[in-house]
Amino acid sequence: MLLLLNVIFVLVAIAMIALILMQRGAGAAAGSGFGAGASATVFGARGSSNFLSKATKWLAIAFFAITFYMAWQATHGARPAADAGTDLGVMGEVPQASGATMQGAPEVPPAASEPVVPQAQPAEVPVAPPEPPAEGG
Repeated sequence: MLLLLNVIFVLVAIAMIALILMQRGAGAAAGSGFGAGASATVFGARGSSNFLSKATKWLAIAFFAITFYMAWQATHGARPAADAGTDLGVMGEVPQASGATMQGAPEVPPAASEPVVPQAQPAEVPVAPPEPPAEGG
């Protein structure tokens, strides 16, 4: 049922996009002088405005009705939360948060009130050679 509803939903959306793109805009009257009035022969004497707007209206109603039904079905058809006896797969192997440490994890010392800063070892600073005495004075 849900697969059929999704297919209909996509088809309605595509049809609605096509119908919206076929409709005339507000400035379409200027194009009627260049042969755009031929739509009256296809859709009747009044042109395509009535047919396309009515079809778009009904497709939009169907689109929103299907959307609301699928949203309602998703919220009411949801499964309840997992019970304690339900197999959780990989998440079932996660240890509970407690004082116990995981195996193989390094021990972390408790935080001290002051951060421990390692002392730098004194390095030997090279000294520049002495300058020779200036000759002639």
